[in-house]
Order: sequence, then structure tokens, then C-alpha cells
Amino acid sequence: MSTAPTTTTDEAPGPAASAPTPGRWAPLRPLVLRLHFYAGVFVAPFLLIAAVTGFLYAGAFQAEKIVYRHEMTVAAVGESELPVSEQVAAARKAHPEGTVTAVRPSPEADATTRVMLSGVKGVDPGHTLAVFVDPYTGKVRGALEQYGSTGALPLRTWIDEFHRDLHLGENGRLYSEFAASWLWVIAGGGVVLWFSRRRALRKVRGTSGRRRTLGLHGTVGVWAAAGFFFLSATGLTWSTYAGANIDELRTSLGQATPSVSATAGGDHSGHGASASAGDAEHGVGLDKVLAAARGQGLGDPVEIVPPADASSAYVVRQVQRSWPEKQDSVAVDPTTGKVTDTLRFADHPLLAKLTRWGIDLHTGVLFGLVNQIALMILALSLVLLIVWGYRMWWQRGRGSAFGRPIPRGAWQQVPPQILVPGVVLVAVLGYFVPLLGIPLAGFVVADVILGEIAHRKGRKTAAV
Repeated sequence: MSTAPTTTTDEAPGPAASAPTPGRWAPLRPLVLRLHFYAGVFVAPFLLIAAVTGFLYAGAFQAEKIVYRHEMTVAAVGESELPVSEQVAAARKAHPEGTVTAVRPSPEADATTRVMLSGVKGVDPGHTLAVFVDPYTGKVRGALEQYGSTGALPLRTWIDEFHRDLHLGENGRLYSEFAASWLWVIAGGGVVLWFSRRRALRKVRGTSGRRRTLGLHGTVGVWAAAGFFFLSATGLTWSTYAGANIDELRTSLGQATPSVSATAGGDHSGHGASASAGDAEHGVGLDKVLAAARGQGLGDPVEIVPPADASSAYVVRQVQRSWPEKQDSVAVDPTTGKVTDTLRFADHPLLAKLTRWGIDLHTGVLFGLVNQIALMILALSLVLLIVWGYRMWWQRGRGSAFGRPIPRGAWQQVPPQILVPGVVLVAVLGYFVPLLGIPLAGFVVADVILGEIAHRKGRKTAAV
């Protein structure tokens, strides 16, 4: 995503255009222009992959409902549902392998109940096998591999992993963190460059060639910039390195996400341990546990997690990630059926709530279809911006040096009172967002070396 220098012929102002009065920030423009140009050229391929896969992921929610309609819905809505324990028994009869790790009772009249099994042969260790049971008849309508707290089925899981790590595992996650680390920088640089241009040079109508491409690139980029800032910030919250720094910062501020205690009478902990159980039926059983949770106001959709061991309690938690969020949870003693701990989403720390909302908005579940359409528009905008950016790079060659870069030395024109605080700020950001800081440092070192080589070559040529 690149823009052109103000000295390009096709950007020359008309007779009626008056030059703006230079301000103290004017020397920053060439520096921002050079950074925007190089970041756009080298980071854009990673952003393009993230945009295309993100577009597909946003559409995967609706596609999933169509592809897996048979498993996710009942054949006919009955008059009354069977007890959850009977539904689980039906699932175990059809699939005795593995152990029950969670149960999601039917949240709607036409929806099936999901019984999740772990340790099933042929299923990814990080995933579960979801057995879909008709809550009215107890008939098993199918079984599919499931991933994550949103219950992603194979189609959405494949696209999700493609978007997150290109199916390359933990090492592949660096690509998405790299893209998220630089997206806000490129978008912010573009906004600065656009508003620092004379108003007469921003228009698209009546222009052609490179100036028209620049006009389209800048106009769409400015309108989409807020969305890009949001995607970048929320994407970093669960990235490998920046995400770990963010978690550490939240914990130090007492803003970590709490979880209900799975031990009788326990206190809330900063992160809590997730329970993984053997059989679903312990002590009083699933039906009484669900009734106890309902008594505490936990409405559908909910997930019941059996005790992890003999000293643990059942955990029942709401799993609605769309607005309004339902994230309350309770722990229920398996021997007495009494609630031993309650955690309300309303009591979560502010940053924990913002993180939850941000991630759900980023993944397209917070506002449902509207959210997903907005994400698809943002992804398409980013694809267009990248195409226009590379087109400008091509057009900028003008038959001489293809895609010639912005001249070096822009930083020398920046006043020390602006440059020094700027360098400190970049260093701090680079520490907390290493996939921004390390590549930026590498770019600066390479640029200095290339500049020195060019300078020495020029001196030798002049001497001859």
C-alpha cells in the first residue's frame, strides 16, 4: 500500500490550488511517506492473505448453517424434550469411545443437543467430537469434529486455522501476528498522508492514471482506517508474542479474565483451570445440575462441564457470544447439587469485558450477520487497497526505475524535539509488539547500509 511523493508530475496542483502553510509537522510527511511505501510493499502480501482468509471466515458462519443443517437442527419440533441425561446416554450408546468433556443442551426449539467427546481416535487432540442428538426423540443425527468455544465445525475450523496460521501450526501464527502488527501502522500512515495533501489533490472524479489510482486508494483507505485499527488491535490480543505481553499487562493491572472456581467454596482465580472429565454423570447427575444453574438465572445457551476429578464440581456456563453477551457461570457440587460458586459477566473487570467484546466483534459473532457483512466489506476494502497500492508502485516507475522508492534522508529533516520522543515511542511499541519492532529495526539497518553503499559508490564515480 504505497502513495506517491508530492513532487510527481501527475499530482501537480492546478492554477487554483493554493499551497498550505507549512507547519512544524511538515518535515514528518516525507518520513511517513517512506515508511508507508516500504511497509506497504513488503507487508502487503501478508495482509492480502489475512484479508482473503478473513473474508472467507466471516462468510463461514452462514455457510456452516447450510452445510451442517442436518446435524444442527431437528427433523421436527416435538412437544417436550427428554432429560439431558437421556440425551447424553443416547449419544454414548452411538459413540462409546472417548470421554464426555461438555454438554450443550438444545438452545432453541429446532436445535439439536451437542455432546462433546475428547480422546476419540482420529480426532485432533485439540478438538472434540460433537455428537448431535435430537432432544425430543433421543435420535443421534450425526457426529462432527468441533473446535473452539464458538463450536466451529469442520468447514469453519479449516478456514479459521487457515486464517490464523495457514495450517502450519504455531510457527504459522507468526504470519497473522506480523500482519496485525503492521496493519495499524500502514493505515495510520495512509491517513496522515491523505490529510496532509492539498484538498484539490484528494478528489477522484475527473482524474486519470496514477492520480486516479491514488485518489481511490486514499479515499477508501481513510473510510476504512478505523476498521483496520480495530482489527489490528483485537487481532494482537490473542497473538503469540504481543498477546502474551497484553495478558501480562492486564494481569498486573488486575484486569485478567476471572473464572468460576471448580472446587466447593473456592474463590475466583485470575485465569482458572478448565475442567476435563471422564463420564458426564457424577453424583446428582446432569439434570439436577442444570436445574440448579437455571435457578441462578443461567438461560440458554449453556454448556455443562463435568467434574475434572473427585474433588471438583460441575461447571455450568453461558456460551452466548452475540449481543447481549451471556457469560455468567456457576459451580455445582456433584454430591449435593448445590451451587458453590457464582461468577457474573457484569462483575468482570473492564479490560476483560473489552477484550471479550473485541474478540467477538473481530470474529463476527457479536452482532451476527450484520457483523459478518461488515467484516467482509472491510476485508474486500483491504484487498482493493493492496491492489491499488501495487498499481501505484508500478505506475510510479514511468518507464525508468520500476517502482522507484522514496528518496532517503527524510528523518534528517525532522526537528529533534519531534524525532527523539518519536524514537522512544517506537522503541516502546517495538518491545511490546516484537513483530513490529524487529522488522522495523531490520528495515532501518538495511536502509542505512544500502544508503552508505550508494553514497560511497557516488563518491567513487565523482572522483573518476
